[in-house]
Amino acid sequence: MRRFEYEITRYPSEEFTTLVYSCTGDGSCSLNDVPLAQVEVLKGILNDSGAKGWQLLQLIFAKDGIVAFWKREID
Repeated sequence: MRRFEYEITRYPSEEFTTLVYSCTGDGSCSLNDVPLAQVEVLKGILNDSGAKGWQLLQLIFAKDGIVAFWKREID
């Protein structure tokens, strides 16, 4: 049987000073006016964790930053 471990990481809003997103009343969120440098910060986070075997499950954007949920298979 395959087994997994899970990780939850938080990235403070200071890392994303110009990341702009908005949410509608039904809970749908979208990114707006995202500068390339901020996209690169997010891409770096994803690639760093991916290189360590972590698979992203979900990103949650909040006013204080981003929370990421990860999993990876263990032996």
